[in-house]
Amino acid sequence: MRINHLLLVLFALTATGCVSEDLPPQPGYVSTGHSGVASVASSVTGRAAIATNSSRYQDHPYFVEFRSRYALSYGHTYVAFGRLDGAGRAVNLEIAGLHPASNSEVPYVLGHFVPVPAETGASDGDLEEQYRSASWRVMLSQAEYSDVVAHIRELQNTTRLWQASVYNCNAFTGDIARSMGYKVPSKYLRPQQFVTELREMNTGPGGRR
Repeated sequence: MRINHLLLVLFALTATGCVSEDLPPQPGYVSTGHSGVASVASSVTGRAAIATNSSRYQDHPYFVEFRSRYALSYGHTYVAFGRLDGAGRAVNLEIAGLHPASNSEVPYVLGHFVPVPAETGASDGDLEEQYRSASWRVMLSQAEYSDVVAHIRELQNTTRLWQASVYNCNAFTGDIARSMGYKVPSKYLRPQQFVTELREMNTGPGGRR
């Protein structure tokens, strides 16, 4: 069977755990680490980022942004993290996300059956605004940010494998959120749905305060 045909089969099978379809790009949201309320905000990677009212977060100039993006498959979940300068622009922006360690589609296909070697940095399209499907940015103090980044580094140093149904990009991103004290949705959701539910679980009624 050709790889493209196998991909179609795998996507159909995976859809049993990802029953909904992706929506159009959702607004970006922002909150502080101590707030149960999230408001709409411009992206840290788009042109509108310079319009961010950074003065509102003077005591929390650092951020971790949970993001999802569209892809030919069901998408990808990851985090962007760094600091906002006085103009609201991202400084020292980094990406952490789990994905097969190859640009080839073959390891991705195999990873639906067996674990495959993984990378934990940026992947193609992560910083292209047209592919962003959902995002939730959490503004942090320097001390809070240092703790989160230490956990991200530990995950990056110890995570070596990707497997679609055992430890996927949602599970990796969820471990980061969990280290921040957040509730985490199912790793079997589509990435856009995962990020949306992550925000709603922790900023909506009954969420983390």
